[in-house]
Amino acid sequence: MTAETKYLLPESAIPRQWVNLLADLPPGPPPLHPATKQPVGPDDLAPIFPMGLIEQEVATEPEIAIPEEILDVYRLWRPTPLYRARRLERDLDTPAHIYSKYEGVSPAGSHKPNTAVAQAYYNKQAGVAKLITETGAGQWGSALALACRLFGMDCEVFMVGVSYDQKPYRRALIETWGGTVHRSPSELTEAGRSQAAHPSGSLGIAISEAVEVAAGSDDANYSLGSVLNHVCLHQTVIGQEVIDQQEMAGEYPDVVVGCVGGGSNFAGLSYPLVRRRVRDGLETRFVAAEPAACPTLTRGAYRYDFGDTVGLTPLMPMYTLGHDFVPPPVHAGGLRYHGDAPSLCGLVKEGIVEPRAIQQTAAFEAAVRFARVEGIIPGPEPAHALRAAFDEAEEAKEAGEERVILIGLSGHGHFDMSAYEAYHAGKLTDLEFSEADMESALERLPDAPVPG
Repeated sequence: MTAETKYLLPESAIPRQWVNLLADLPPGPPPLHPATKQPVGPDDLAPIFPMGLIEQEVATEPEIAIPEEILDVYRLWRPTPLYRARRLERDLDTPAHIYSKYEGVSPAGSHKPNTAVAQAYYNKQAGVAKLITETGAGQWGSALALACRLFGMDCEVFMVGVSYDQKPYRRALIETWGGTVHRSPSELTEAGRSQAAHPSGSLGIAISEAVEVAAGSDDANYSLGSVLNHVCLHQTVIGQEVIDQQEMAGEYPDVVVGCVGGGSNFAGLSYPLVRRRVRDGLETRFVAAEPAACPTLTRGAYRYDFGDTVGLTPLMPMYTLGHDFVPPPVHAGGLRYHGDAPSLCGLVKEGIVEPRAIQQTAAFEAAVRFARVEGIIPGPEPAHALRAAFDEAEEAKEAGEERVILIGLSGHGHFDMSAYEAYHAGKLTDLEFSEADMESALERLPDAPVPG
């Protein structure tokens, strides 16, 4: 009998609720108003978010029903496939069983539409005509442009400068779906003009620009592609499908590996499985792979900090390199963020999630090796998860154990060919992380209590 390679679920198996992991965890430190240092309330968020998303941001119920209008769009690509990477197992000569949950089959080529569609829906229900956002590598911007088009809304995107230059086809994708794209930092905003000394840009700078424009618009709201609770919530369709697919395979993960920038991909894959660890005592390990050039979870300080560079957002409890730290221009633009989702940071602080820093060249070496045996060309972001998974497979080999390794393959790399071209030409380097810049940025953290 031929061994299964892919595990496919029917459309009827699309999850009909999102998993709210916060219901299973002790209450964490609340976000604080940047001026008063008091916990943020719904009225503080109402100028840029619809009430439907604000309610999800602070929800306490364990599951939240997915509206039928959102499920109808999800059916365009969900459920996504789970692959057994048998060729990779042979190539690595490991007894480990390796699986990848592939989100690159969505129209935008990544996991990002899972929340983009939900955010566009709730804003449309609230009568909002336009969404304004930032994007790192362009995956989030293209996903939101698609979602806005499907719900008859306008979309404006501030794209991090280095990615705007490196990834022109992601810009074209945004424009094809009707979005408008600006290179960030731009001359269009006070925030952008204040950061002209950092032409490579950063997610923090682009967030500042998008929030500034949204806050000054009567008919527009702001939309964030990662970090916030409601964003992580929407992504949990990934992990719920994985649980069903691993049951089809007759196995369950010993270790879950995903890349981390702001945390949405990792949360979506892992939070339903973290719930099983918390509730049922399962011993699954969770490994969060981040760039060594932007090592938020492995090197950052656990403090209250702004989610953006200029300081327009609430203060969030998280591991941070400092809100005005500008990471080196690695090709994994979606991972160039100074902080991480507070919920994820809490899991790292409690030892449930293990962070691991990966060098850029090691990530691309793993991506090319994966592509040559499995066929899929990964995005630079999940390439970091692949490198960490290879290390896990080697450990399984040394231990002589058939460990089950689950990888979050968050998107394809079809619009990242300039990075692969640089790798093949020997021009891709490991960019240095500046300890001095981080220490300087940490000295400028806002005056706020250290979260417990």
